[in-house]
Order: sequence, then C-alpha cells, then structure tokens
Amino acid sequence: MADLRVELCGIELSNPVIPASGTFGYGYEFAGWYDIDILGTFSFKGTTRETRFGNPTPRIAECPAGMLNAVGLQNPGVEKVLTEEMPKLREHFHKPVMANVSGFSVEDYVYTVEKLEQEEQIGWYEINISCPNVHGGGMSFGTDPAQAAAVTQAVRRVTGKPLILKLSPNVTDITEIARACEASGADGISLINTLMGMRIDIRTGRPILKNITGGLSGPAVLPVAVRMVYQTSAAVKIPVVGMGGITTAEDVVEMMLAGATAVEVGAANLVDPMACKKIIESLPEVLEGIGVKDIKEIIGGSHRG
Repeated sequence: MADLRVELCGIELSNPVIPASGTFGYGYEFAGWYDIDILGTFSFKGTTRETRFGNPTPRIAECPAGMLNAVGLQNPGVEKVLTEEMPKLREHFHKPVMANVSGFSVEDYVYTVEKLEQEEQIGWYEINISCPNVHGGGMSFGTDPAQAAAVTQAVRRVTGKPLILKLSPNVTDITEIARACEASGADGISLINTLMGMRIDIRTGRPILKNITGGLSGPAVLPVAVRMVYQTSAAVKIPVVGMGGITTAEDVVEMMLAGATAVEVGAANLVDPMACKKIIESLPEVLEGIGVKDIKEIIGGSHRG
C-alpha cells in the first residue's frame, strides 16, 4: 500500500487530508459518523477574540457546482473554545489540531493566539487574513502585502508554533501576498479561501444573501485553486496547503502535483459528512494506479515535468 505520510511545518501527518475550517466544527460533531483520528489533522472553526453570531440570514445559497456562504465567522469566542470546545475535541481527536484564527485588527489576532497558546493540542495556527480590517477602511488584510506582513510579524512574536497564513484569492497577484508572509515569518501558506460571488432571486429581483455577496466554494473553484497553488508553490520556499473544490482522491493528487504538501477539504464535508474518510481510503488505490508508492513523491510534480 502507498505511504500517505507527509510532513507539514515539521509535524508528521499520517496522510495529507485536512477538513477545512468552517466545515468541520470542532471535530466531535463528525465523530458520530466515523473515527476522526483517521484524518491527518483538521482545522477547527474560525476563532475570534469575542463571541460572534455572524451575519443575518439567509447566509447560504446554493449554485451550480458549489455554494455561496456569508456566515460571518460565527463562533463562541476564544474563551469558550478553550473551556468548552477543546475538552470535547480531545475526547475524539488524539493528534495535533490546527487552530484557525480570525481577527479584525492586528491586536485581535495577537490576543487570540496568546490565549490559545495554553492549549497543548494545537500544533499549527492557520491565520485567516481574509477578514475585513475594520480599522483600516474595510480592506482585508489578505489583499495588501504590507498588512499581511504586519499580521504575520505580530503573531510570530507571540508563538513558536508553526504559522500558516490563509490567503484570499480575491487579489490580482496572490504570490505577492505569499512572499510578504514568508518574509515576515510564516512557516506555511494555505489557499485558497472563497471567491466572491452573488446570486439573485429572479422572483423578487433581490440578492438571495442578506449580505448581498458571499464566498463561492465547491467543485466550481477547483481549477482556480490549482492554478493559484501552482503559482504560489513556485514563488515561496515554505510548504503550501491547497484547498478549493476538492471532492475526490484524484483532486488531492492534482492539488499536490501543483505543489501542495497537504490539502484541505471544505464544502464536500457539508454535502457528505463521510467525504474525508472516503478520500483517505481511496487515496492508496489512486496512487498505485499511477505508479506512486510514496505520496511525498508527487508534491510539486507538475513543476518538474
């Protein structure tokens, strides 16, 4: 059987499949479906300094080959994550977990990471810089290299754990943002977050989402994600975690050939709660079908061809 082990920022994963933040809760919600220890790791629900209810409803809209969401970072806040969610997570998942952190100012990111430092099970921080910077004219941190660098530098000062910066695809040149994060102390890059989109109800003539726009995810974004992972992995020397539209083991292989060391599976979990388990179980057969005995051999393979 093919060896599925990979190393992400110095920590070994039994396989490269990681449920993406926002689609897997805090893990225990899926533990009734299967043994989640089968996962390489998972990125838990985006956590902020304070409790957030999120955006008003409706905040989900279906579309061909995907979905739009404008959930708005609904989460219980970092204090309750530590006191309520992490104890339940530990009952079902016994590997290092990835903590997804969001914020609306540099100080927010620093505060939340400093709080999470007390949790030993956290192996990596995935710093989501695709959030609106309300103290900077509404611009997302992830669309400006200087702001992306500022967040990276500030968080780097308060933790020795690996930092993976999660980037927005809604930019002209994603490699510029990636390089700024790398130069400022990032240990890895994850991409892509959702693409901006909207839908209109033809009966009312009004946008379906209360927020008007939302983030597009699902199979429709896979080609965009593969392209951006390919470009980014060529532009930086640190590991890249690829995500965006992955639903099959074949998609995992494609993303890794583009340069990803590991992958995150998002919207597929909302369609089928068994999605990640099925992908992991089918990966060895797919790899053997293309003559690969060690999955690490394919990382960045398309750059070598």
